Amino acid sequence: MSLTFDGTVLVPVADPDDGERTAAALAPYLSPSSTVLVVNVIEKAGGAPDKASVEQREEYAQEIFERTRGPLEGRDGTVETAILFGTDVVETIFEAALERDVDAVVFEPRDGSRFVELLTGDTARRLVKEASVPVVALPRNDG
Repeated sequence: MSLTFDGTVLVPVADPDDGERTAAALAPYLSPSSTVLVVNVIEKAGGAPDKASVEQREEYAQEIFERTRGPLEGRDGTVETAILFGTDVVETIFEAALERDVDAVVFEPRDGSRFVELLTGDTARRLVKEASVPVVALPRNDG
């Protein structure tokens, strides 16, 4: 079976390594009509003091985007980036997906023990269970 993303896909990335791995896993599935919207969600504390300033988090998001673009350079399609703000990462991702009328949310599951998943709320599981648009989990690209 051959999978190709011909439309717009929203790709949430959490850190530079995640962005680079996800982009490498996504690249073979792109076509000339693909648009990849890479997003980083800056999670607001919802009234509590934030751990880092907005400026620091925006700078970090730009570092994430730079690393994510690397594996996509010279590939088919276009790449756009956006910084999103919200108190719930998964809700923020799906709100952006609906607002931008994307065809799918695409991600590569990250390593994590079951204990870490319990502590973090398991974003990958929530992306699948709470999907308001199609969600595609890319095959692991451990190479």
